[in-house]
Amino acid sequence: MAARAGSSLFLDACRRRPAPRPPVWFMRQAGRYMKEYRDLRKKYSILDLAKTPELACAVTLQPVRRFGFDAAILFSDILLPLEPMGARLRFAPAPVIDNPVRSAKDVARLKPCSPRQDLACVLQAVALLRRELGATPLIGFAGAPFTLASYLIEGGPSKDFVRTKAFMAAEPAAWQSLMGRLVKTCSDYLAAQAEAGCQAVQIFDSWAGALSPEQYRRAVLPYSRALIAAAQKSGVPAIHFGTGTAGFLRDFASAGSDVVGVDWRMDIAAAFKTCRGQAVQGNLDPALLAGPLPALKKAVSELLSAARGRRGFIFNLGHGVLPQTPEANVLAAVELVRRARL
Repeated sequence: MAARAGSSLFLDACRRRPAPRPPVWFMRQAGRYMKEYRDLRKKYSILDLAKTPELACAVTLQPVRRFGFDAAILFSDILLPLEPMGARLRFAPAPVIDNPVRSAKDVARLKPCSPRQDLACVLQAVALLRRELGATPLIGFAGAPFTLASYLIEGGPSKDFVRTKAFMAAEPAAWQSLMGRLVKTCSDYLAAQAEAGCQAVQIFDSWAGALSPEQYRRAVLPYSRALIAAAQKSGVPAIHFGTGTAGFLRDFASAGSDVVGVDWRMDIAAAFKTCRGQAVQGNLDPALLAGPLPALKKAVSELLSAARGRRGFIFNLGHGVLPQTPEANVLAAVELVRRARL
């Protein structure tokens, strides 16, 4: 059974319950913009931090204690489940997979992942965090099938996703097999995180915006829908986040999540109109958070004004906190949201 939690601004917003103000948390709220994190990174690699429960717990707590966010998100990496499946993962400093998937034979060689055993370190971190966080909800997460598939096929980040799109088109049976394997792995992983104590989960489809609407509907949406439905069986809210999805947001929302995360390219009022019956999370431009304070305060105020009167609004960025972001800016943004009223 998933961990039960009392009412909180964040969980109420996920369920579109009335709340006095929007909850606020940021993607990558733990990371390189914080001195405490940079100090740890001088001693440990990203994988060391993610795979050592005590360190993952410490990093997760840093921004919550410093800024008072309304939710914590587990410090980890979406690519961790790919390692037990057979991917040789390293960071240099961006993620690199040294044995990319380029054929049907490569897909067939991928191994089943048992998250409760293969990713026990992550679940141990969740258990530690639940004891430390008190009433602050904890968000677990996984990569969406398309984004994980693109990393496997490209061998790392990509700007054009030529190999991924070619694989989708030329190897439909292998694509189906690959996506099915990723759905199974991530479904089990999210269920295990909920059992360990996560009170919500976020599914990151960071690269979905590289697709055309037709590509998304045909080759991605069925698998995202299956993963979200599996995650919701644990009884926790599911957040579905992608970037560049404005051109097919209705399809993206139709995957069925409780909360739809949108980036800064999407007007928040339009997002609410499109995502009827779902909470909306977003969508401050991370560049504004890193920029001059007067411009930041103006942007935060405008976004809060646009969302006023909307039930189920979660204040967040349209992507992760940039490394050059001043800590004072993060604190200012959080304090502005705290003073807001719906």
